[in-house]
Amino acid sequence: MPTSSRDLLAAARAVVPEVTVDEVHGRARDPRRVLLDVRERYEFEEGHLTGATHLSKGFLETQIEDRVADRSTPITLYCAGGVRSLLAARALRELGYEDVESMSGGFGAWKAKGYDFVVPRTLTPEQRLRYSRHLLIPEVGEEGQAKLLDARVLLIGAGGLGSPAALYLAAAGVGTLGLLDFDTVDMSNLQRQIIHSVDRVGMAKTESARIAINGLNPDVRVVEHREMLTSENAVELFSQYDVIVNGCDNFPTRYLANDAALFARKPLVDGGIFRFEGQVTTVLPFASPCYRCRYPSPPPPEEAPSCAEAGVLGVLPGIVGVLQATEVVKLIVGAGEPLAGRLLHVDALDMRFREFRVPRDPHCPVCGENPTITEPIDYEGFCLNPNLAPAGAAAGAH
Repeated sequence: MPTSSRDLLAAARAVVPEVTVDEVHGRARDPRRVLLDVRERYEFEEGHLTGATHLSKGFLETQIEDRVADRSTPITLYCAGGVRSLLAARALRELGYEDVESMSGGFGAWKAKGYDFVVPRTLTPEQRLRYSRHLLIPEVGEEGQAKLLDARVLLIGAGGLGSPAALYLAAAGVGTLGLLDFDTVDMSNLQRQIIHSVDRVGMAKTESARIAINGLNPDVRVVEHREMLTSENAVELFSQYDVIVNGCDNFPTRYLANDAALFARKPLVDGGIFRFEGQVTTVLPFASPCYRCRYPSPPPPEEAPSCAEAGVLGVLPGIVGVLQATEVVKLIVGAGEPLAGRLLHVDALDMRFREFRVPRDPHCPVCGENPTITEPIDYEGFCLNPNLAPAGAAAGAH
């Protein structure tokens, strides 16, 4: 005997609990509970509940496992009026999801109550095409891409590490890239600093990098900072950005960047290279170990290595810089686990990747329990060798 729509709804209500918009609004936020919007994409873009994940009812059965793998995860579904979400919740029950509920009245009732909702940033047709591969990834999707487009990232150095990091962040759609570097392009840079070219030798590195970035993605806003990173400008400069990327491997800049990022409370993605070896780590201010947790103070000036004399394999900065860009994208979209408390070491000669756990030092002079350093410090005397970049240079002694 044919089943009517009324029978379908009755059968769904027999197995799926319904909650009111007042209950959803008033309950304490459970970090495990997934708020699932099962309307069509255009409806979701017109407004949705804060924190909601979009998955149209038509794709529910085929894509839910990619979004919510654990079938014990509590899920609240909603639609425009409460019908589609009820039927979708029943489908999830049949797939084995144990704790599913439907919000009666849907988004319409939510708005009628005057509760807050989000109107998301929508992508242009050109952006949907450009970032189409990102949009297919559940961990990124349109929400993550919008975060990338709104993000501001500062790169210290437009050299060996800054080149691949800047290019891939621009390709990913990071909306604003700040470039801090006061050096000019030299012929010796071109062995590894792939953002520059022969016809731009002698040009300021920030300008050369801007030309390359906008040639790749004209939507990216490039802010040139043709200046030295100092204790006077570091914190104020860092405060203008969401994430800091250190691509300059000299001791004065590394310590200054670490300290200033902590004081500005900005995540720092740090990278370094030497001959065939590289390393990457991420510092989350006062939540993970910082550089001084490993090395509380700089070594004596005479022990500072000359990168220009020691050399570096040309492709190594590409590996490390791309790893840094990957960390930045993850931080922005909120996906995966950052390299916080971990140091990833790359040995290109033997092609080995090793991970070292780094504990946070309670006696750290900057992020410890009783800090002794409370403002940025300019360390001098390290790069006095003429083969080295000047102290604080963001030219990338790479």
